[in-house]
Amino acid sequence: MKPHLIVIMADQLRNDVLGKGFTPNIDAIRNEGVDFSRTYCACPLCVPARGAFFTGLCPNSNGSLINPWEPVDAHYGDVRDGVDNLYSMMEEGWCSIHSGKQHLFTKGGKLEDRMESKTIWASTEKSYKDFLRENGIRMPGGPRFKTYVPEMVDGKVTKVSRYSNAEVGCYDEDQKYYFDRFFADKAVEALKRRDTSKPLLLNLMLLAPHPPLEIPMPWYQSVKPEDFELPGNVGRFYPHQSVLQMYNLTGIVGSHYTRGHWQKAWCAYLGLVRLLDDCVGQVVAEIKRQGIYDDSLIVFTSDHGEMLGSHALFQKMCMYEESVRVPLFMKFPVCDRISPCAIPNPVSHLDVLPTLCDYYGLKSGNAFEGRSLLGCVFEGRTIEEKDIFIQYDGNGSRSNFQRCVISGRYKLIVDLFKDEYFFELYDVVSDPEETDNLVFHCVHDEIIRDLYGRLSRHMADTGDMISLPFADMEDFRRTHSAFPVK
Repeated sequence: MKPHLIVIMADQLRNDVLGKGFTPNIDAIRNEGVDFSRTYCACPLCVPARGAFFTGLCPNSNGSLINPWEPVDAHYGDVRDGVDNLYSMMEEGWCSIHSGKQHLFTKGGKLEDRMESKTIWASTEKSYKDFLRENGIRMPGGPRFKTYVPEMVDGKVTKVSRYSNAEVGCYDEDQKYYFDRFFADKAVEALKRRDTSKPLLLNLMLLAPHPPLEIPMPWYQSVKPEDFELPGNVGRFYPHQSVLQMYNLTGIVGSHYTRGHWQKAWCAYLGLVRLLDDCVGQVVAEIKRQGIYDDSLIVFTSDHGEMLGSHALFQKMCMYEESVRVPLFMKFPVCDRISPCAIPNPVSHLDVLPTLCDYYGLKSGNAFEGRSLLGCVFEGRTIEEKDIFIQYDGNGSRSNFQRCVISGRYKLIVDLFKDEYFFELYDVVSDPEETDNLVFHCVHDEIIRDLYGRLSRHMADTGDMISLPFADMEDFRRTHSAFPVK
């Protein structure tokens, strides 16, 4: 029998909160496996991030660009027909179980709605809402935990939407009614009933620490301000960071909070991180009870990160490290004799499915844009340097656009809104909090031109619906130096 595969995905988890004492169960997976310590998502937004992760193709190539909340643009959230994904490739030969949030949309609708699906859908967001309704229990969150923001529809018309903010509160229902407790309980129930004649494929898609920041006891009071130190860039909008963020949800919601409020928000967020870790521990304990932990490949990651006040921004939807850098740990079966290690080279979520196909001998009906990482794991080969590309095309509709290329230590960001562009270049090795936009130091213009050319070629090669203008850095610096942030 082939090794079991367990994929655990958090939602909106900052990479920098792990290993700080809040996540002993997640840290145990990392300590027993391979830590790809510089991993990036393909898009800092739920639906397209998952579309890329589960297909090994970037959003331009698989078709899933946005969260399909606005009907006129909803088709831009779907993975195109004919593109294979982890579920379709494995559910025939494995006992495939899913529990939790999915947000992998296809032309036929949500993956769990497919009539031909052979996956056991132990829980979904819909079944969670049904569970609450049947018990007369309200969902976490509510009006106080949402903020009105403008949002472009189809790039033409502005509407008003409501999205989660950074307000904090205690969810006063029993913890069993909270999202991830329900998802973890249902996962354990399904594991106990699984078909043991087949290898196991478990996709555990937890919601924490995604807002709303209204969380149940005991986690609501589990983290105090003295338990952590706020990063230096929290609550600070830097003079040369993109001013176009103020047209995006991130700046509209995040910029009016003080550093004092962010400390409260961090307490709640880290409480959610602890809740996430407890749920991971609950499911891993069942896997160990069944005696299959040592025979399993366990992949832990997050769909994207969370700004949580860094750069005075909230949520994700931008290209800063807090938003696009994600954890990626792979704990291999004991029989593979893989020594725990950390791989410092930049890798992408696009690399995960090719790695799994390489490991399990799976064939895809389409080519991948990611590459297998098995060579560096089993043979100790150095990972070939490869540019990482990230894109953002708007939240519930195509509206704000951002493109990014990461090459070695440098990250180039192009932010677009309507007819305006903003350029940022960071050395993320020497300046991990991205406080100094190197575009405003003309000595880096050659690096900018090189990265700009690579990004433009990638966009053309993947059929991007937008194109980049000629980048005149001198004119850009002259224009934006006249309007410093005060």
